[in-house]
Amino acid sequence: MNYIALIASVLVGIVIVFGLKPSFKTVQLLLAFSGAYLLSVTILHLLPEVYSEGSANIGLFILLGLLLQLILDFFSKGAEHGHIHVEKNIIFPWALFISLNIHAFLEGIPLAHSHHHEYLLWAIVIHKLPISIILGTFFVSSKISKRNAVLFLVMFSFMTPLGSFAGEYVQILTQYKTEITAIIIGIFLHISTIILFETSKDHKFNLLKFVAILVGMVVAYLA
Repeated sequence: MNYIALIASVLVGIVIVFGLKPSFKTVQLLLAFSGAYLLSVTILHLLPEVYSEGSANIGLFILLGLLLQLILDFFSKGAEHGHIHVEKNIIFPWALFISLNIHAFLEGIPLAHSHHHEYLLWAIVIHKLPISIILGTFFVSSKISKRNAVLFLVMFSFMTPLGSFAGEYVQILTQYKTEITAIIIGIFLHISTIILFETSKDHKFNLLKFVAILVGMVVAYLA
């Protein structure tokens, strides 16, 4: 069931792109909601969990996660938090492909052993939906071949379930599960805070985005 939900979140995003063709504003509001939900789950559930384990230097592993996501951002150009620059007739974006799949694999690892598995699962599912919409729009606009686009998206949809599977059965990942979860917390903090707190155009207050963020936080708290 967990694997199905993770794969379906990507596939639903692609269906939305081709079927509904959502506006940029709608996608940004969905992204804001998902970022708020992801940040709230990280702070309310994941952070207390890793610190309650009593492992040494948890803060350093969280910082390592922040730095790791900075490196991934360099290659993905910020696709994990909704920033993709469309260019016509570009070659297949290998750097984007590899970095996004690494990110998707890593975020699936804590699903295998987190005490707050259900919260984390839905945070990832909700986060993947707008990202999939943005990726689908990018492929359509960039005129990348349908075969390559489908290959990219199918592999992307399977990477988080693969990470969860590895987190359950690969010994080194289970042995250092707390430290790995701390690294993922750093990644989540990086992504969600950029989504939430990046400056709006002309530094104007965006009421709809604020409401979307507030709803995301409230839903995460009440869930």
